[in-house]
Amino acid sequence: QVQLIESGGGSVQAGGSLSLSCAASARTFYHYAVSWFRQAPGKEREFVAGMNSGLGSYYSDSVKGRFTISRDNAKKTVSLFMDRLSPEDTAVYYCAIKPTGDVQTQQGIWDYWGQGTQVTVSS
Repeated sequence: QVQLIESGGGSVQAGGSLSLSCAASARTFYHYAVSWFRQAPGKEREFVAGMNSGLGSYYSDSVKGRFTISRDNAKKTVSLFMDRLSPEDTAVYYCAIKPTGDVQTQQGIWDYWGQGTQVTVSS
């Protein structure tokens, strides 16, 4: 069973930056597509960023140009660097992976999920 463990959440003031990390136990992690989703209070979970096995990256319009997704296949980790944060970015952030290469924005097709980490941005 694949496990994902997230770290790096916390509180930051608007305009600041924060990095999240997700460690995976998948044996063939390099084959997996990886992603970050988030869920704000009272809202549905939404796609934030994703990266396929070929290192192509994809972002939602709301974070494009501010967030950067990266992966380290040797360490089996996926990271999300978040810059110029605003209160609208406040949410629980989840990493998710699936054992095929394509990134998709629908949460239902991702096989494994982390427990989530809280990001709070104050104005």
